[in-house]
Amino acid sequence: MIHRDWTSAQVVNPRGQGAWSLVCEHASRQIPTDLYGLGLSEAARLSHAAWDIGALDVAQAMSKILDAPLVAGGISRLVYDCNRPLTAADSIPVRSEVYDIPGNAGLTDTQKSERYDLVHTPFHDAIEQVLDGQNSPVLVTIHSFTPVYNGVKRDVELGFLYHRNPVAAQRVLEVEQAKGRFRVALNEPYAASDGVTYTLAKHGEARGLHAIMLEIRNDLIDTPVKAQEMAWHLCQTLTQAFSAPQKEAAV
Repeated sequence: MIHRDWTSAQVVNPRGQGAWSLVCEHASRQIPTDLYGLGLSEAARLSHAAWDIGALDVAQAMSKILDAPLVAGGISRLVYDCNRPLTAADSIPVRSEVYDIPGNAGLTDTQKSERYDLVHTPFHDAIEQVLDGQNSPVLVTIHSFTPVYNGVKRDVELGFLYHRNPVAAQRVLEVEQAKGRFRVALNEPYAASDGVTYTLAKHGEARGLHAIMLEIRNDLIDTPVKAQEMAWHLCQTLTQAFSAPQKEAAV
């Protein structure tokens, strides 16, 4: 039994009046104390495998700049990945990047369901509550990725992902391409086929919102100063892409 001395969701600026609602699923590397660090080394617990480095700093700054509510995860994705349904094989990973996760090996269905109930359910309930109280036509989820993955260098610096409806991602891509500051791409370094657009589908497209997932290479946001600069840049891009955003039915 996992004791609840933590929260799975932090809601920032819940009454924000901007045209946006923000989500940062992988904001935290916290592991509940009674899971004993999942048997991981300190290096593993501090690594990108445990959280999206820099993403929370960017998300918090964007929340302030855009006057937008933000729901940020409070527990490491190695405990439960809130951007996955329970049926996904990597919702409670036994291996992530180069690390084995001993504390996730051999879990029973009951133990997996407990993590789902304690981590996933309240996190997504918090998103529902924020969206129910807002009239924000755009849902933005904020993530980061590593410059090198499995020994392969990633040249893309900013990726814009969508689930089924490409409108939001294409608008943002076009603005970024016109600026020419970063190497950008649609559905990179991941795509819906990788199972990463769960939150977009569950809360964005299901409500007829524009929904976009921002992927930022983490060496661009690994200090507070760089994260703040990126937040300003992305907020300007979003504002240009959606000068007067309205809800649009998902396709």
